[in-house]
Amino acid sequence: MSDNSTLHDVNSPRLRPVSGQRRFGSLRAIGALMLREMSTSYGKSAGGYFWAIAEPVGGIVLLTVIFSAGFRTPPMGTNFAIFYATGIVPFFTYMTISSKVSAAITYSKSLLAYPAVTFMDALLARIAVNALTYALVAYLIFTMIYLTQDTRTDPQIGGIVLSILMTMSLAIGVGTMNCFLFAAFPWWRHVWSIVNRPLFLLSGIFFIYDDIPPPYQDWLWFNPLIHVVGQMRKSFYPSYSGDYVNLIYFFSVSASLTLVGLAMLVRYHRDLQHS
Repeated sequence: MSDNSTLHDVNSPRLRPVSGQRRFGSLRAIGALMLREMSTSYGKSAGGYFWAIAEPVGGIVLLTVIFSAGFRTPPMGTNFAIFYATGIVPFFTYMTISSKVSAAITYSKSLLAYPAVTFMDALLARIAVNALTYALVAYLIFTMIYLTQDTRTDPQIGGIVLSILMTMSLAIGVGTMNCFLFAAFPWWRHVWSIVNRPLFLLSGIFFIYDDIPPPYQDWLWFNPLIHVVGQMRKSFYPSYSGDYVNLIYFFSVSASLTLVGLAMLVRYHRDLQHS
């Protein structure tokens, strides 16, 4: 009897032990969150991704019409559309991505209750979807202007890519920091909204940094978006030096915001999820 039992145990198939973690579980979670982000952000309304392009294009057209009616030439070059595009595209990219990243925990709060989904998954999914979206938006806008108008510029692809990367790194840094602050201190959202409003006027969209007299020029230098717009314009206008653009300062600010924001989220994310 015991021999038969032993033989049966030997021949019976053995179950594989259950591993503590699923293979590529985080990648699957990020992929699922990316699909959710695309369907909810761009799949609900009619037009979807069209509105991601229409908003900055509308701003460029409006500024071009208004300022071309009052001035013969823009502050730089001869074409109004490309001048304002070099300011509006990075500005809107920064504003949108930072806003999306800052709401990552709030947006995915119900899903974060599941062990398979972490706050890092939520952050990375939002960053990936919106970074890819607005990189494509920038490409389409600049290509459309370049093919339809005589811009008299010489686009340098490397410099343009650097400016887009600068924009995204700042957006990720500010978004990550605000992701913690918005969840920990709800009143900060209103304060940030007030602080953020003047940026449209203070980020070099309408003017050239070099034309601002001191001491205001020295104060504006500390605005990271001034460096982003300056780098973008350097990449289109070969005669423009843009010596004030400081990559060390810029990436130090972006990295500091990202690291501090991540440190706070790692330390307090469980408290924020259950608050």
